Amino acid sequence: MAPSGKDLGKLLAVYGPAPAFLQRAVFLTVLAFLFFLGTMFVFYVRQGFVYFILASAFLVLYLISLISFIAQRKNIFEVHEHGIEFKKLTARWQEIQSVNDRGMIVLNCDKSINLPTSLHDRDKIIALIRSRSTG
Repeated sequence: MAPSGKDLGKLLAVYGPAPAFLQRAVFLTVLAFLFFLGTMFVFYVRQGFVYFILASAFLVLYLISLISFIAQRKNIFEVHEHGIEFKKLTARWQEIQSVNDRGMIVLNCDKSINLPTSLHDRDKIIALIRSRSTG
């Protein structure tokens, strides 16, 4: 596996997260924030400590979902002339040994890259890797 700075040539394609996964993450984040605001309002009106605990739980849920949404947006798969790049991992076409239908890319150095199901056009990525790799 090559270091991230290795020249892989011209960028051919970029695949990000599927829009359905991003939409689901945004919906959950907004919903958690609305529940937080609602329970804070109920705490203000009724002055019950239980509502404050519930609001705090929704705030934690909101923060976790916001962080995971931002982290999910960074899952970018790039296809270059001479190889692929995913997160901080790069591999030349010659280094790719095989690709299975589950999205596991096995490299010659006994390392592997697992493509998440949340990538847009994942099947297209697998077909492209199979057609270009020499393994």
